Amino acid sequence: MQGVSVKDLPASGHITIGALAQSTGVSVSAIRYYEEIGLISKAHRRPSGHRVYGPEAREVLGVIRSCREFGFSIDQVKELVSLSTNAQLPCDETREIAQTHLNAVKAKLAELRLLESNLTQFIQSCSENCIGGPAPQCNILENIGSSSAQPTAKGCC
Repeated sequence: MQGVSVKDLPASGHITIGALAQSTGVSVSAIRYYEEIGLISKAHRRPSGHRVYGPEAREVLGVIRSCREFGFSIDQVKELVSLSTNAQLPCDETREIAQTHLNAVKAKLAELRLLESNLTQFIQSCSENCIGGPAPQCNILENIGSSSAQPTAKGCC
């Protein structure tokens, strides 16, 4: 579905997709994607078919870019963009979305810390017990998928 023709719009304030991308730091392909999924309004079209956007697109892309830099999912970004443009919605919804995201980030950090600890222990154990040998016999490679993943004296590590 094409947007309203640019002939029907005031001349000032409209910007091409390339200029919008350059001014916001959001790639042209990302802008097209955000338009496709409804994060930004459909572009108006010049008679040549080129997309042009109104001044509100720059503001919305700024919100989207900030949200993505914070790691919010596309669904969360949709909610946050809606909140940023609707004065009827309460501010605490924004906080709830951010708190949910923060909780997920904290859980992921805990998983990564555990992974780091396990890998550190595994590498240290391999370093202490390595007897040399050909790489195909390395217990890191043999045991990496097992739950016990402990080096033995049978091969390299």
